Amino acid sequence: MASTMISPTDSRAFRDVMGCCPTSVAVITAQKGDDRFGMVVGTFTSISLDPPLVGFFPGRESRTWRKIEETGRFCANVLSDVQASVSRTFASNIEHKFAGISLGLSPGGLPLLNGIAAWVECSIESVQEVGDHFMVVGAVEAMGQGTGSPLVFLKGSYFAPNVIEPI
Repeated sequence: MASTMISPTDSRAFRDVMGCCPTSVAVITAQKGDDRFGMVVGTFTSISLDPPLVGFFPGRESRTWRKIEETGRFCANVLSDVQASVSRTFASNIEHKFAGISLGLSPGGLPLLNGIAAWVECSIESVQEVGDHFMVVGAVEAMGQGTGSPLVFLKGSYFAPNVIEPI
């Protein structure tokens, strides 16, 4: 079947087309005093190996992002294949997102969720406004791997790949 050209100004069509690109699911966490902040992002990615940099794209209207940005640091918690409910919790508007969530602390004292596939602790290197989002670049300070496969978001649904083959 041949592909059909769709107008990029149709926001629903744009979302459907971009939904064909699988994305990671990560919870970005930070802490200021006793206050913890967390938000789910659908794109967390490596940017550079030398120096080690990562990035994600919070919405411009996100109140949680503003609180995380003020701390100057974040920890990206890459969710594992059994944590779709954690993603839904942090994507919601509930006030106490960490209630009932098992966690520890990263080496730098940031909230580190238990059961995750991987984590990356960063200082904020730069923030740039891009369309209706910000592009956040983080300088990697510490990182680690958990167990299990990462949770993936594709075509509006969560997937848990159970076979990962090296390239």
